[in-house]
Amino acid sequence: MSTTSPVNVLYRTAARATGGRDGRTGTLDGSLDLALSTPRELGGGGGAGNNPEQLFAAGYAACFIGAMKAVAGPAGLKVPADVAVTADVGIGPRAAGGFGLDIALKVELPGLDRADAEALVEKAHQVCPYSNATRGNVDVRLTVV
Repeated sequence: MSTTSPVNVLYRTAARATGGRDGRTGTLDGSLDLALSTPRELGGGGGAGNNPEQLFAAGYAACFIGAMKAVAGPAGLKVPADVAVTADVGIGPRAAGGFGLDIALKVELPGLDRADAEALVEKAHQVCPYSNATRGNVDVRLTVV
């Protein structure tokens, strides 16, 4: 029995990776093509390529801004043009086995009242697809800075 909610897909993309953490990845349409390298902290060479955690952090940060913009209007708020989100993503072994992520989002909403900013961040966290994907699996820490 599935506990997930059905999704009315409005956009779909696909990416392919080869060689694992020391290979390449890119979208099938060719708009993204990156070398991958394993960080030294995970036993790799720490080369010039990117790693999955960096890609996840970049995607989550950008998506969270989109989620804030989506919920701001109905809440009577405006997301400032200089909004910024820093997604801090860590990876390491879990006590229960395997590996897990540690995620913190630091949200900058210059000019917005702190209470409004915190309410906006919480509402965005309820609709952001990355937040929904991690909910129940990873404790995402939210901070308005």
